[in-house]
Amino acid sequence: MSEMINADLVDLDLSADTKEAAARALAERMVAQGRVTDLDGFLADVAAREAQMPTGLDGGIGIPHCRSEHVTEPTLAFGRSARGIDFGAADGPADLIFLIAAPAGADDAHLTILSSLARQLMNAEFTSALRAVDDPAAAAALVRGEETQAAPAAATATEGPEDSEDSAVASAGTASSDATADGTAPAPGARVEGAAAPAPGATAAEHPFRIVVVTSCPTGIAHTYMAAESLENAGREAGVEVVAETQGSAGFTRLDPAVIEAADGVIFAHDVPVRDKDRFASKPTVDVGVKAGINRPAELIAEVRDKAARGEVTAAAAPGTPVERAGDSGEGYGTKLRKWLMSGVSYMVPFVAAGGLLIAVGFAIGGYKINKAPSVMDHFLWTQADSWAALLFQIGVVSFGFLVPVLAGYIAYGMADRPGLVPGFVGGSIALTINAGFLGGLVAGLLAGGVVMAIQKVRIPAALRGIMPVVVIPLISSAVVGFLMFVVVGKPIASAQKGLTDWLNGLTGANAVLLGALLGLMMCFDLGGPVNKVAYTFATAGIAVSTPSDSAMKIMAAVMAAGMVPPLAMALATTVRGRLFTQTERENGKAAWVLGASFISEGAIPFAAADPLRVIPSSMVGGAITGALSMAFGATLRAPHGGIFVVPLIGNPLLYLVAIAAGVCVTTALVVVLKGMRRQSPEGLANEAAGAATAARSGSKQPVAA
Repeated sequence: MSEMINADLVDLDLSADTKEAAARALAERMVAQGRVTDLDGFLADVAAREAQMPTGLDGGIGIPHCRSEHVTEPTLAFGRSARGIDFGAADGPADLIFLIAAPAGADDAHLTILSSLARQLMNAEFTSALRAVDDPAAAAALVRGEETQAAPAAATATEGPEDSEDSAVASAGTASSDATADGTAPAPGARVEGAAAPAPGATAAEHPFRIVVVTSCPTGIAHTYMAAESLENAGREAGVEVVAETQGSAGFTRLDPAVIEAADGVIFAHDVPVRDKDRFASKPTVDVGVKAGINRPAELIAEVRDKAARGEVTAAAAPGTPVERAGDSGEGYGTKLRKWLMSGVSYMVPFVAAGGLLIAVGFAIGGYKINKAPSVMDHFLWTQADSWAALLFQIGVVSFGFLVPVLAGYIAYGMADRPGLVPGFVGGSIALTINAGFLGGLVAGLLAGGVVMAIQKVRIPAALRGIMPVVVIPLISSAVVGFLMFVVVGKPIASAQKGLTDWLNGLTGANAVLLGALLGLMMCFDLGGPVNKVAYTFATAGIAVSTPSDSAMKIMAAVMAAGMVPPLAMALATTVRGRLFTQTERENGKAAWVLGASFISEGAIPFAAADPLRVIPSSMVGGAITGALSMAFGATLRAPHGGIFVVPLIGNPLLYLVAIAAGVCVTTALVVVLKGMRRQSPEGLANEAAGAATAARSGSKQPVAA
């Protein structure tokens, strides 16, 4: 990090009260050094990243970060807050804030900074030194790794030269420069290359208990490396040899097979599937979420040692589940079921978006009779618009043909890992064949995952383990799922699907309006969260056919309209009554115009996070009004996404825009009234006065409220 941070990028007396203000204060230092070219544009990118997932970490740490086209070179700025700033961590505000900026497209640089810093942050001496340092240059040197902290006295009494060297490497967050045999880059901060396998025939008395660890998280950045560092530190304290494989976003270095063979136990701390998991078969294994690796490493080490003492081992075809194990141990069945279903939905949605938009554009160009056009294989004229419309429509229909198989396949994958894919896809295809539709895909995926998990629990002779994942499991599971779908559950599911379709087609008048209001409430409740996704999935499932019903297209229109309301309303509120919002919120309001117009509900998350009791209820009221009006006006939509940019493809587009405008105005009015009614503290009044002064200096024409 020698070129990424210097004394001018350090603020040891950060006075900001919010994470937005903290990011602005640190970003201004980057601008002063020419490392950021557009302050507002860069801060909008930081806010967009923050809206995806909070960047607060346990232990009083915030790491806002982003890639941005406004950054000229990888840069790290550090600020220390006396009062603490809320970055969304479970244990409270952060007093150590690191703003990380990387140029657009510089993935490796961005990940290297984050992962290396994350490992250092697990070193209590490192964070303590940052809290105690009183000179910006010394703080920058600490972050760069040029100044090290004194090792604990207890460590020097128990560690040998190799252990001490390992500790120094870990605290500095260094990375291996080696590459894997398959060309993947090593994970920053990885320490796997330093572990040597024991000599053949070594006995337990000649070496400490050995554990190999694999860590990973959805982003593959901070938590992946923090869990590895936490387990390694706990291992040193317990006198246990821990070697970690960090499967991060920047690639990973596979553990030496000899190291795995010599290990006495395995710990998986992961929220995404462990790659090449079969390497660790026949070992005592503890399998938990990545946060458990950070928060209770000593317990995990003790647990794997107990399993080894009892002789418990993991079978070669262990029932690993990318979703089932993605979370804290002891999750209820309902939580796991939701994750399994959302696993399938998350893989299905891109097919919906691509196919739906292609079909919608085909209709827009060629008219609503384009679905009767002959195959473009038989008739295609380069200069004829109808031929291009038919081409787009037919590509979209093919894309839609994958929806139910993909849904079923990846539900099964979430339950049983890769062995679930084959029976899941087979079951989903059968659901299409028997007209069981979306419901059939859900059931097929759950059946496939359950069958594979049952097969994996059967004890298999060692000689047959090699052919289980490629021959036996696909063969047996596909046959069982096929039998169940064709003979047992297929007809009832097809009848249920037909009943649901008929019910939707029969919705008129007050029933349709109430459904629109309910879907609008759901879309605005958690702004891209699980409830929002349920409403969106319900809508897209209805149009995920080549000839959707009029009711299904009305539902899709209502859902998209309601989802546009929160960010557009926040953008309007910051425009008409800017003094009720902070300077950072006013900047976020500018980005919210584009996000809302593009049907990205997450654009309102920064406002909801800062003031949930006023923003979320107001958004829900506006969303319900928009959804109800859209249904009442009979607006239809064939495209599953696109926002204002697909209005030409909407039935009754003018009334559709009226419905959106009505919801936006209602939400804006409620937010302004609720924020204006709250009792202002002296500090709040000062903030508003400062905001009004800033607006006046910028030439704002807004009236000042009495």
